[in-house]
Amino acid sequence: MPHPIRHFITITRHRHRVIAHCFRAGIGWQGLFHDLSKYTPTEFFAGAKYYLGTRSPNEGEREKNGYSLAWMHHKGRNRHHFEYWVDINPVSKRYEPVKMPLRFVIEMFCDRVAASKIYQGKNYKDTHPIEYFMRGKDRRSIHPATSDLLEEWLRMLSEKGEKETFRYIKSYKKAHKAY
Repeated sequence: MPHPIRHFITITRHRHRVIAHCFRAGIGWQGLFHDLSKYTPTEFFAGAKYYLGTRSPNEGEREKNGYSLAWMHHKGRNRHHFEYWVDINPVSKRYEPVKMPLRFVIEMFCDRVAASKIYQGKNYKDTHPIEYFMRGKDRRSIHPATSDLLEEWLRMLSEKGEKETFRYIKSYKKAHKAY
């Protein structure tokens, strides 16, 4: 049974949490545009139909159909997903992951932390985002520099907490002139 209201509440809570994290990380303006494609018919209707509450509805759609049209739509329009950053290597002529611009790695970090908070609810701990990241690391096709940077920040979060991690990311962004 579809759950459009629950899905709307979940994606909106997630989006607002990402926006707040983006402001803390120094990319507030960018955060305001986070995941707007989730409100388009392609993504929203599938999200409502396959709503799970504790994990992405894309997983439910994938389990039923063998693929998720909503996810393919989403990753192709949102540059904070590493899956967006795949292009043809001019030397090998093969599709390969490319290094993400820093501002999108920052947004990806904010997105992953917010998703863990939404799906874990009151059980959330700062270790959840790195645990989730590590579970999929061997299967992930992501540029090594992007993966290493994200992993560094997720480990910092688990060891030093949000306040210090967001402060560090904000200063890292300034030092590397992201934007």
